Amino acid sequence: MSPLFDVLLGRQSVKFVQAPGPTDDQLDLILQAALRAPDHGAVRPWRFVLVRGADVPALVDVGVQAGLAAGAPLPQPKVDNARKWLSKVPLVIALGCRPDPAGRIPEHESLLAVGAAAMNMLNAAHALGFGAFWSTGMGTYLDGVGETLGFDALDERFMGYLAIGTPIDAPHPVERPDWRDYVSEWHAPAGA
Repeated sequence: MSPLFDVLLGRQSVKFVQAPGPTDDQLDLILQAALRAPDHGAVRPWRFVLVRGADVPALVDVGVQAGLAAGAPLPQPKVDNARKWLSKVPLVIALGCRPDPAGRIPEHESLLAVGAAAMNMLNAAHALGFGAFWSTGMGTYLDGVGETLGFDALDERFMGYLAIGTPIDAPHPVERPDWRDYVSEWHAPAGA
């Protein structure tokens, strides 16, 4: 198997990470990989906000405040777990999408482009020896969280966070499903 497929087939989510995180040169590679994602219409919908070091744990407070403002406080055990988790994470990349302002390209295609960019970043982080995890917790779907992170509430959609760092523990092998359970093959109708 080629080294590329070793990376692709060896990648798995690694939630619990610690410093060191990517160097500036490594982060540059991760972000360059993000912008290689498909992008119908060259909309460039990707928006990323970097949160590093001592600023990372404050993300929990952003989610807590948004929950209180929405009248839906986050459960304390969830808050405690998020604080414990983020206390060691060296880098978070907040993900946002700015769909085509002209409306030429359907919004879902821009959302898919950001999802593809996130996957490229996850693969790039793995290729560089880091662990990474895509989270839609910490108030991702609550009003005010994206805006607090700098996303424009009118024109951009906040899509969650990537946490990246050095795995705390060696990842355990994950049993993957057989692709055949999720794939079918289409054939043209007879006589078509």
